[in-house]
Amino acid sequence: MSDCIFCKIVNKELPGQVVFENDSVLVFKDINPVAPTHLLAIPKKHIANICDPELLKDNLSVAMMEAIQKTALELGLEDNGFRVVVNRGLDAGEAVPHLHFHIISGRELNWPPG
Repeated sequence: MSDCIFCKIVNKELPGQVVFENDSVLVFKDINPVAPTHLLAIPKKHIANICDPELLKDNLSVAMMEAIQKTALELGLEDNGFRVVVNRGLDAGEAVPHLHFHIISGRELNWPPG
């Protein structure tokens, strides 16, 4: 999608501090972190949101989970824990209409979250 900020990061039209990348997923640092570690895991293919049926094709959902697992292990996030969050819709705080998983760690996280 030509006007999507995350697609522009995937296409290297905009910078991103990448911490993990494979053929189908990119994980990079959030520019507005809410914790010491705040990453975004996105599919390289434009998927509008978690309800988009394209997420279920070609094992993309599996690739997303594998990327989150590998990133968490490589960065040692499993030691003290981390949270994975997906927002869908304005009331949930979705700001970019490209599926993204927030990986948040590095401080105690309250519950319930919002």
